[in-house]
Amino acid sequence: MTDVVDRETRSRMMSRIRGKDTLPELRVRRYLHAAGLRFRLHDRCLPGRPDLVLPAHRVAVFVHGCFWHRHPFCRYATTPAERREFWLDKFARNVVRDQRNLILLEQTGWTTFVIWECETRDELNLDALYWRIRAASPA
Repeated sequence: MTDVVDRETRSRMMSRIRGKDTLPELRVRRYLHAAGLRFRLHDRCLPGRPDLVLPAHRVAVFVHGCFWHRHPFCRYATTPAERREFWLDKFARNVVRDQRNLILLEQTGWTTFVIWECETRDELNLDALYWRIRAASPA
């Protein structure tokens, strides 16, 4: 199956996808901040540069896009039909890198949470994340 847009348009569309300040990430940040949690963003000192770092709770939160990070059984985790092998390889590397970063963080004493893009649309999921963070807090 061929792409529905030409190469230039597809390239322009893909170039606008950002790794920071995405809508799902902003939803999580707004909710947790309104709930009273304070955090740092994209700490370069930690493996994988977590989207949110709560040093007081020793918690790192990753807001994963369902497409790029391959949310299992999610309708948004589709695979492009063109250059299928390229995409499968890329997605596999992303998943391995994500797992490696979670393991490294947990080995250094951090509690990690992953919230998926599709989960950020429901405030109940954001509330559950808040309470998981509070439960993991040492204080």
